[in-house]
Amino acid sequence: MTQPAGAPEQNLARQVRLEVERTIQRGLRGLDYVTGGDPAVGLTPKTSIWSRGTLKLYHYHAQADEVYRLPLVLVMSLVSKPYILDLAPGQSLVEFLVKKGFDVYMIDWGVPRPEDCRLRLEDYVLDFLPECLDKVARDSGESEASIVGYCMGGLLASMYAALHTEGPLRNLVCFTTPIDFDGMGLFKRWTDPRHFDVDRIVDSLGNVPPELLYASFNLLRPVSQAVGRVQLWDNLWNDRFVESYRRFDRWAADQIPFPGECFRQTTKELQQENKLVKKEFLLGGRRIDLAEIKVPLLHVVAEHDHIVPYDASRALVPMVGSEDKTEVMLKGGHVSLVAGANAVNRLWPRIEAWLSERSL
Repeated sequence: MTQPAGAPEQNLARQVRLEVERTIQRGLRGLDYVTGGDPAVGLTPKTSIWSRGTLKLYHYHAQADEVYRLPLVLVMSLVSKPYILDLAPGQSLVEFLVKKGFDVYMIDWGVPRPEDCRLRLEDYVLDFLPECLDKVARDSGESEASIVGYCMGGLLASMYAALHTEGPLRNLVCFTTPIDFDGMGLFKRWTDPRHFDVDRIVDSLGNVPPELLYASFNLLRPVSQAVGRVQLWDNLWNDRFVESYRRFDRWAADQIPFPGECFRQTTKELQQENKLVKKEFLLGGRRIDLAEIKVPLLHVVAEHDHIVPYDASRALVPMVGSEDKTEVMLKGGHVSLVAGANAVNRLWPRIEAWLSERSL
């Protein structure tokens, strides 16, 4: 079938007009991007039911007719704000879980104050986490709970589970959790004690500034920021893309200080000496052996995780003593695994399916 005369020219004209219109929209929206405020995040309705220092424990409002009996507690990393799990309606793991009938709580560690530089892993694993779970039990009326830990939150949850074998933990879910620190790639090389003086950093600064952490994350993938800017330019005409990009960009740059003594402890005993894998790591004089974890475990890892590579996370499932334990590898990176369009179709349904069978 032959094309009508002038068809190629008409197609070219349409493409030119489309690109001209998009270029105009890029200019207009580019100005909005530079001058506009940060988009709202963390919008799923919640109530703060307890606080201690900078820590806040939130309970999300039910949005389903029937709610699972077993409460679900979300535990974040110490260096990231928790709204990555509640970016916006339609882009929120929290919203998804609440709508699916889960009784969701979240531990927000808050932004450390200068005096919080004294906090150690013992404070989080042996004090804060147990007290939060006690508050959840009182609020929910249930003696057991499931924990979902993201990144270092998964590390804290795993340590807690190993040291609290008598409950109240029923299920443990971890995302991209570092366990074998010899597998941490560039982070392992950068913190080599021959040229990384963690004592000088902590003794001089107290809490480790977020700028140092943010720069370290960016150096793991030095080209990613430039690629992201190019993608942003190509899609500036697309309001939905720009709004989503701004939320992710805000969170990535919104890092918080790392409590100094906790950073010293993590760097020396985990990063440099890899004591957790060697079963030599002590908290409050108690040795942590992940084989003591007997509760059902789901560990989800990202295929393209540049922050916690698979070599660093793969040890969790083999080391845990649970009979019911599963590792799932999904496409995505450290952040896109839990938030964004891919997470909606990959991670979130897997969590719902796994937890729904174990939350009755």
